[in-house]
Amino acid sequence: MSTEAHVNHGSHAGHDRDGGVHATLGGYLIGFGLSAVLTAIPFWLVMSGVLGNKEATVVAVMAFAAVQIVVHMIFFLHMSPRSEDGWTMMALIFTLVMVLITLAGSLWVMYHLNTNMMPSHDMSRLP
Repeated sequence: MSTEAHVNHGSHAGHDRDGGVHATLGGYLIGFGLSAVLTAIPFWLVMSGVLGNKEATVVAVMAFAAVQIVVHMIFFLHMSPRSEDGWTMMALIFTLVMVLITLAGSLWVMYHLNTNMMPSHDMSRLP
C-alpha cells in the first residue's frame, strides 16, 4: 500500500483529490460561530416580539432553521457538489425529496382524518 497520496497535503490547500473539503479547526470554528448566531437571532426574535405578528416570526424562525441546516451540511458534514463526484449531493437531494413527500402525505392524511372522522359535538345538548 502506497502512502504517497497522503504525504503532500500542503499542495491541496484543504481539499482532497476528489474535491472534498478536509476538516480544519478554522472550518469548525466558523461553522460553530454561524450556528450560534443562527440560533441566537431567532431566539431574540421570539423573545422580543420585534416582528410584531406571530406568522412573520414563525416564517423568520423557519428561514433561519433552513440556513442553519445548510451551514451544518457545509461546515460539519463537508457536503459540496464537488465531493465524491456529486454523489453526496445527489443522496441529499433524494433524501430531502423523500422527507418532503412523507411529511406532505402525513399532513394530508392527518388533516383529512381530522376533518372527515372527528364527530361533530353539539355542545347545547349536553347536560
